[in-house]
Amino acid sequence: MKPSILITGGAGYIGSHTAYLMSQSGYNIIILDTLNHKQSFDHNWATLIKSDFADTKVLKNIFSNYNIKAVMHFAAFIEVGESVKNPLQFYENNVVKTVQLLKVMLEHNVKNFIFSSSCAVYGSPQYLPLTEQHTKNPISPYGKNKLMVEMALEDFNIAYGLNYVNLRYFNAAGAMPQYGLGENHDPETHLIPLVLRAAMENKEFCIFGDNYETKDGSCIRDYVHVWDIAQAHKLALEYLQAGNTSDSFNLGTGEGFSVKEIVMAVEQICCAKINIALKNKRPGDPAILVADPKKASDILGWSTQYSNLDFIIRTAYENENTKNFIQNKSSTQKDKEKSHNYNKI
Repeated sequence: MKPSILITGGAGYIGSHTAYLMSQSGYNIIILDTLNHKQSFDHNWATLIKSDFADTKVLKNIFSNYNIKAVMHFAAFIEVGESVKNPLQFYENNVVKTVQLLKVMLEHNVKNFIFSSSCAVYGSPQYLPLTEQHTKNPISPYGKNKLMVEMALEDFNIAYGLNYVNLRYFNAAGAMPQYGLGENHDPETHLIPLVLRAAMENKEFCIFGDNYETKDGSCIRDYVHVWDIAQAHKLALEYLQAGNTSDSFNLGTGEGFSVKEIVMAVEQICCAKINIALKNKRPGDPAILVADPKKASDILGWSTQYSNLDFIIRTAYENENTKNFIQNKSSTQKDKEKSHNYNKI
């Protein structure tokens, strides 16, 4: 029987790219996703089960009926600002339900777990670039959620032999539209798609805070192409399958770009001037987050191949254009159907 991987949140942004890569690497892919971002998923290289990732009955059926060799866990609420407003919802979904997933895994003797963690576990940087040894002092409930799961995984490793890799993302960006993959959140919260939409639709774009202690006053982040992040998951699984020790790794480039620099780059690519509105800082947003990716390079053999800023923005731009084409085509088809129905009356 072909080995299977369970990918929770596999119809989402990073999950879908990773799921496709793993399907091309010889695995049978089982995706568990609620499609809560209203995204569509009609790919034939994976089995999609629409369900909550902590549904015990569904999980037991999956582990009983498929030869699951590992779980890659992407399903989580991710909006930092929303986690400050609604921490109860975040703790329940991101922590309590993840523990339930781990419990069912252990009951079925599935011992390899790749966790989508975050640089938010570090909090405000005491030094840059951030290494994995940096103090963990998250400043948002979202970051605390990620750290709590990491701590649970460490305890489960000691007590139950659960093997894990925590991949601490910095800012995932870009797309692979040639595979029908890209960002498709509703509502969209990520910076680059929002800037692109502002440029493409002549809408106002909000910058939250322009008085940070940075070169231009706006936040600086480390942007990593989503395909590079997918590659890291493949390498992480190979690392565990080789019998290596559970560990945590930063996924970043070591280089940061400010919000204003992203805006200027998008303006160049779209040949459009963006209308900027300055807003107050958001709670839980550090001024600068830039990774030291050396550990992932040395131990996993990971390096960024696609994370050039120009390529990131161009692939995201192509993805936005592709979505617009599909939406317009769908609307045209609906209009034709209405007209056809009217003519029949």
